Amino acid sequence: MPSSLPPAPEFGAPVPQAASAETLERLALRRSVSAAMLTAPGPDDDQIADLLRIGARAPDHGKLNPWRFVVIRGEAKAALVQRLQALARVRGEGEGALMKLAVPPLAIAVVSCRVPGKIPEWEQVLSAGAVCTLLLVSAGAMGFGANWITDWYGYDREALALIGVGEGESLAGFVYIGTSGEAPQERVRPDVAALVTDLISVDFQIKLGKLTT
Repeated sequence: MPSSLPPAPEFGAPVPQAASAETLERLALRRSVSAAMLTAPGPDDDQIADLLRIGARAPDHGKLNPWRFVVIRGEAKAALVQRLQALARVRGEGEGALMKLAVPPLAIAVVSCRVPGKIPEWEQVLSAGAVCTLLLVSAGAMGFGANWITDWYGYDREALALIGVGEGESLAGFVYIGTSGEAPQERVRPDVAALVTDLISVDFQIKLGKLTT
C-alpha cells in the first residue's frame, strides 16, 4: 500500500502544527491489544516504512538517534521462535513462553543504544521509549492492533544476540503489530487528579520537604 504520509520536510523547512481533533480522540482512546490476539494481515512493506519513519521522529535530545530498529517477520521470525524455544527449555520457561512473539505477524524490536557524551543516558533511554509509543499510536492509526512488551527474551543476553543486540545495547521493547479480530476492552485507568501536584511556589514546596536546595 503506497504511503499516505506527507513528504518528509526538508531540513530547516517550517513544519505545520495544526490542531487535530482526530489525533486527540485517538490518543484519548488508545488501548493496547493482547499480542496473542494479533493475527494476519500485518502491515505491508510500505506501511512498515511509514511506521519506522514516524517512530524516528521521537523526541531526541542532542539528535543522537540512540536507538535502532530490527524488523522481525515471516520465515526469519519463525526461525527465531524455534531457536528461542530451545533456549526457553534451558531457562525453565513454560510452554507459552513465546506465544507473544510467535502469533503476531510483525514484531519491531526497538534497540536502545546509548551514545557516550554530555546527553544523560537516562534521556537517551527515554527517547527509545518514546519511539515505542509512536509505533503503537501510528499502528493504531493505520487500523492495526499493537502491543509493546519485553518478556524474558528481552533481557536474556543469549536471546538478544539472536536478533543482533550487542554489548552496551538493551531492548526498549518489542512492538507487536497485526490485525485484531475485536476491539480490546477498556482496562482500569489511574485517577489522574491523584497523581498531579500543582506547584504553588518554590518556597511552599521547600517547607513541605519536597524540594531541597
